Amino acid sequence: MKALRFALTHARREGRAAPRRIILLAATVALGIAALTAINGFTANLRQSIRDQSRALLGADIRLGSRTRFSPVADSLLGVAAKGGDVARVVSFDAMAYAPTTRATRLVDVEAIGAGWPFYGTVRTDPAEAWSRLTTGHVIIVDPSLLASLGVKVGDSVSIGKAKFEVAGTVVEIPGDVTALSAFAPSVYVPVGDAEATGLLGFGARLSYDAYIKLPVGSDVKAAANGVRAPLRTLSISVRTASDDERDLNDSLTKLARYLGLVALAALLLGGIGVASASRELITRRLESIAVLRCLGAPAGTVLLAYLLEAGMIGLVGGIIGVAAGTALQLSVPALLHGMIPVNVHVAADPATIVLGIGLGIWVTMVFALGPLLGIRRVPPLAALRRDAEELIIPRDAARWGARLLLALSVLLLAALQVRSLIVATGFSVALAVAAGSLALVAAGLVRLARLTPARLPYTWRQGLANLHRPANQTASVILALGFGAFVLLTLFLTERSLLSRFAIDTRPDRPDLVFFDIQPDQVDGVRQILKDGGATPASFTPIVPMRIKSLKGSPVTALLTDSTRPARGERPGWALRREYRSTWRDTATASERVTDGRWWHAGAGRAAGAVPISVEEGLANTLGVTVGDTITWDVQGADVVTRVANLRHVEWTRFEPNFFVVFPAGPVDRAPQTLVALTRGNTPAARAALQAAVVSRYSNISAIDASVLADAIARLVSRIALAVRFLALFTLAAGAAVLVGAVAASRRQRLREGVLLKTLGATRAQVMRIAVVEYAALGLLAAVAASGLAIAGAALLARSRFELPLVVPGGALAAVAAGLAALSVIVGLWTGREVFSGTALEELRGE
Repeated sequence: MKALRFALTHARREGRAAPRRIILLAATVALGIAALTAINGFTANLRQSIRDQSRALLGADIRLGSRTRFSPVADSLLGVAAKGGDVARVVSFDAMAYAPTTRATRLVDVEAIGAGWPFYGTVRTDPAEAWSRLTTGHVIIVDPSLLASLGVKVGDSVSIGKAKFEVAGTVVEIPGDVTALSAFAPSVYVPVGDAEATGLLGFGARLSYDAYIKLPVGSDVKAAANGVRAPLRTLSISVRTASDDERDLNDSLTKLARYLGLVALAALLLGGIGVASASRELITRRLESIAVLRCLGAPAGTVLLAYLLEAGMIGLVGGIIGVAAGTALQLSVPALLHGMIPVNVHVAADPATIVLGIGLGIWVTMVFALGPLLGIRRVPPLAALRRDAEELIIPRDAARWGARLLLALSVLLLAALQVRSLIVATGFSVALAVAAGSLALVAAGLVRLARLTPARLPYTWRQGLANLHRPANQTASVILALGFGAFVLLTLFLTERSLLSRFAIDTRPDRPDLVFFDIQPDQVDGVRQILKDGGATPASFTPIVPMRIKSLKGSPVTALLTDSTRPARGERPGWALRREYRSTWRDTATASERVTDGRWWHAGAGRAAGAVPISVEEGLANTLGVTVGDTITWDVQGADVVTRVANLRHVEWTRFEPNFFVVFPAGPVDRAPQTLVALTRGNTPAARAALQAAVVSRYSNISAIDASVLADAIARLVSRIALAVRFLALFTLAAGAAVLVGAVAASRRQRLREGVLLKTLGATRAQVMRIAVVEYAALGLLAAVAASGLAIAGAALLARSRFELPLVVPGGALAAVAAGLAALSVIVGLWTGREVFSGTALEELRGE
């Protein structure tokens, strides 16, 4: 107890003696704690908001969804599920909105709303009474972005299919809406009774029929849904409850938040590295004091405990500052993710997150400081007498290996707690270890190279480079701090660039940039003529045949859907068995496909006797559990077609081409009811707009997608997500800058002595400053080069393993980052060491 009291007293005195150092080190920890608190606190708020708004998100207690109209059997089961409650019908489909006054067109997501929906949640429109007008018919309520796209205003007319509607207002808020998705196809709300009038509910349309149920008060929602789930599944009708949506939304959004938390955790660990570096320097500076304490009878363990408690004080201060900043920062996270999530997040301080943040601050500082501080145990009492006579070398301590193991386990545990996955946490920890080890090797190499400075260089250059290997240099700390922060930021930046490059519009003259779909066979000649008259390149027409799986490897789909043991084993998810497949036929692979197993068939194979050979996309084959040689029976518009998997394909889905899950040979399905898709090139935005207007005004059932609009929408969506990630990554870079400040401040005394000596020998302030500029610029540039190399390797691994994309390396951006990092290093170094340049040699000698 006496030892603990002494350790606490000594730690407090050490803290009072160097308050600036405590605050500086606490700031490096506070940055990471702030980012973690903001993310984890927001995640807790998000879970609570989803829990509070789950019924409003669905708009009902139960939703039944189908790709076809409800049959009489389905309607009877719907009545069983409703138990006398209210039912609202909604029909969804894609269409082209056409403004006759401006001749502008836009692909939209049409929601035909039945009376009563939504039963829960609030719909807000502008003007406020617009939603109530849906019951009167012949009006639409639109996403605000559509008005700008079409060049119309409230009160104007817009055509959808064969029907003309008055724009009654715009949507301000609606349950479950993700506004970011409106960039792809803005939502349009029409009365359900007017859906038929559009003429777009016929063959080939991609329709979704939903029935929303509000149960009587006191009903058991789960029991009502489970009572009809199995029989409805055999009819390819999905059953969702508010709790199902709550669970799925929680899982997906929480997983995203946890991965963002890894970026914040990297900033916290970088702060820990700064504490470790400062602890190492502290021992060197406090050797004499430690030896005196040992002479006075203080046990080595008690002295070690005192300095370890001082590290804990740093963590406590950093944790308190961090959770305060992070709690305030939570207010900005919803703004970063605005439009990306379907709930209104109510921000509030989360007690568990605050306690965890303070605890992490204390633990991280103590576990990082432990290794360097263990050297205290090997400081002999005689060091107090030998210090002026000989250099003291502290023997290596085997206990440091235990401290390193504890540190590694702590990093692994913190990452695992953040992402709830030991595999991901292990990968994250290994990546950090590789990055830190590589930067340490670069620093060691720089120190060696600095000893080989050519004598012909100007003196200020030679002196600045020599500072990289002088006693008490901070080369390793600075390169690790700046390099690690830049590594995280650049890895995320390069991954984002690689993702966006996949959706960039190709500038080759033959690359299609416009697609028309839902073309009926008797409309092909007309569409071809319109495109020719409009100056478009000749279009390629690809047939599409809707079909469903009837049996898989001899087992009927109805039996597979009702087999409750399969979902438990993670096999054949229901969506893959229930969905409607849109397939085509051809006898050759396209440029966006690559056969990975089996062989492509020869021409005419589709007309031979026996099972029809087909090609299946490898991801779907894995989901269905089929491989080459397995049989699949298809229901092709009422006709059974028995097929055999001839090959598996890898498909580049991001290419602007008609890609399919299943491809047939020519022959077996040629005469089945079909629609066609046409790809062409309009060359300019004005030409593409004119082509769309010409086709849609003549054939209202045909829809179109402009590749440039699609690419811009994807780029904006990816950039929004990347903005949130980069925002957190900046904390890592800021933590690196804080560590740099600490590293320079730690060597303040050494630098002052060097400055005094140089000025005494006749050096001017400008020369001393140039020496410092050379030193810090070299550190910043080397850190940037090392970080760029590591980021390229890390981003290449992510791009290929996670996204199956080639890496894009923008050289100009990397050069700008290198220059920026060198400038940051110089600015921080000069600002922190400004005392070295400002005073005269006499003033500094008197100070000494």
